Amino acid sequence: MENTHLTQTQARQMEGAMARWYARQRASAPQLAAVRRHAARLAGDLPAGAAVLEVAPGPGYLAVELAGLGFAVTALDLSRTFVEITAENARQAGVRVAVHHGDAADPPFADGSFDLVVCQAAFKNFGRPVRVLDQMHRVLRDGGTAVIHDMNRGASSADIDEAVALMRLTAMNALLTRITLRGLRNRAYSRERFEALAAVSAFGTCDVRAQGIDIEVRLTRHAA
Repeated sequence: MENTHLTQTQARQMEGAMARWYARQRASAPQLAAVRRHAARLAGDLPAGAAVLEVAPGPGYLAVELAGLGFAVTALDLSRTFVEITAENARQAGVRVAVHHGDAADPPFADGSFDLVVCQAAFKNFGRPVRVLDQMHRVLRDGGTAVIHDMNRGASSADIDEAVALMRLTAMNALLTRITLRGLRNRAYSRERFEALAAVSAFGTCDVRAQGIDIEVRLTRHAA
């Protein structure tokens, strides 16, 4: 049986000073530019005014960007600090993001509420991954898509070094980030593992693309 311990442990680790440190590291100019590109790619597949849910948004940079593109964005995070940070970032950007505190395995939303569910850099932390996939499926409308972007378990140390170099962090923060990513790689999923999880979830199948440090998984809710 899947357990919830990992999810709750990760939430405790990502509170207070640690969460704020993480938010600062994700706010470098190259990373924010990457967020804008990712938002633009997601927007290309969405109708105007689409309803979007970001699961575990962290500091909320993607949620804010999508809201700025005119979508109705909701964010759900187990970390109370990230809920506060996301809300503040949305306020400063002058956009509306409906931010909720809650668990990805038990989202407080009605069936068929969203056109898109997105999850960045967090799926490997979920203690009940199949349950989370099933809940993503539940809250999606027919034809809606879930997009998971996370760390690739197959990433090499050279891939990690290259990715960190592109972040343009200070020397100390770059070192800490490399160490963190190498540790996180042990929890990350491979293409094969994602395909196996999707197969036993309500989605049944998925499309996986892995390159370097990144892996992207797309899952579609088909009409019954």
